[in-house]
Amino acid sequence: MSLIESFLTALDSLRANKMRTGLTMLGVIIGVAAVIAMIGIAQGARQATLEQIQRLGANVLTVRPGQARRGGAFLGFGSMQSLKVSDGEAILKSCGEYVVRVSPEVWTTQQVKYLNRNMRTSISGVTPELEQIRNLVVEEGRFFTEQEVKTLARVAVIGHTVWQELFQGGACVGKTIRIGGQAYEVIGRLAYKGDTGFRSLDDRIYIPLTTCMRRLARQNHLDALNVQARRSDQMFDAQTCIEETLMRTHNIPPWGDPDFRVFNQGEFVETVEQTAQVFTLLLAGVALVSLIVGGIGIMNIMLVSVTERTREIGLRKAIGATRFNILMQFLIESVVVSVLGGLIGIVLGYYAAYTLASQANWKVLIPIEGVLLAFGFAAFIGVFFGLYPAWRASQLQPIEALRYE
Repeated sequence: MSLIESFLTALDSLRANKMRTGLTMLGVIIGVAAVIAMIGIAQGARQATLEQIQRLGANVLTVRPGQARRGGAFLGFGSMQSLKVSDGEAILKSCGEYVVRVSPEVWTTQQVKYLNRNMRTSISGVTPELEQIRNLVVEEGRFFTEQEVKTLARVAVIGHTVWQELFQGGACVGKTIRIGGQAYEVIGRLAYKGDTGFRSLDDRIYIPLTTCMRRLARQNHLDALNVQARRSDQMFDAQTCIEETLMRTHNIPPWGDPDFRVFNQGEFVETVEQTAQVFTLLLAGVALVSLIVGGIGIMNIMLVSVTERTREIGLRKAIGATRFNILMQFLIESVVVSVLGGLIGIVLGYYAAYTLASQANWKVLIPIEGVLLAFGFAAFIGVFFGLYPAWRASQLQPIEALRYE
């Protein structure tokens, strides 16, 4: 009997017991579908998180003041007044090999009014470099210039949420708003960026750094330094250079405690990647358990099939079938069940993943590697759990098999 004849014989046997074949296949279908759906959801969550991080800007490091103490208790990062504008200049000068842009930042919260509408929102005093560092897209108008920073100009670039609240989606460029009781001309409107999970990038107004420091916040220290590395693979080199530069400019010895903290976006991305990988493996592992259960079901049904078809096996051997022929016939039956179940499970997994994503508004990303993993494991299950029943069938003696009742 050729391999093709063995395959056709196996198909005939499976068609003769459609209900049992379908129920046996069900375990594999559910297992493969679960693996694909879980991998798709986990990878989609990873991709969505990385996209949110990228909205904050590419290759960004944020320098914050250190923690001040009061009565022995730490007041949290940013409570010290240790960062100055000169620190940004020193970083750009000393770390030019790794750093391409620096934008000092001061922030405050103020009441903002336009006509009879008002809201309370965040005001960020920055320099023009922030537009590129944070990937800010000006949808209408323009961002302020270095000259406007030097002249303490009262100009403002508003976020999408501020535009919706104050101008109800209408024209805003050229209009005058009042921030903390002071008049500012709106010169630009930013495109929608969405919530990053840390803070809203749309519920914010950007004004020149010097204007914010002297007219609104009335402070000489900075709340942050936004630093952009030249390349993503230089993030940690840039961080090291920044730390060494600030330790030197702040006159802190190498063994002393720094009065600042550098937050590396690369570290956060790496953490997200590691967490996503663990999460994906966990979900896939749980789903693979159902595939193993499906494999046990295949073995059980194949053993029953061997028992039911003992006389058939004896007859085939009596007319010349070899042990290899019998083994291949039953092994092919097992593999066909698992492979067909795997194919159906792939389709069902895609459907389940995208249906769940559309209902819950989640992002789904199903890599081809995940599909191949699920399908390959399903085929392996068919071989592994079908091998023993097939071997057992091939070991039956023709005379004993023909006498079996």
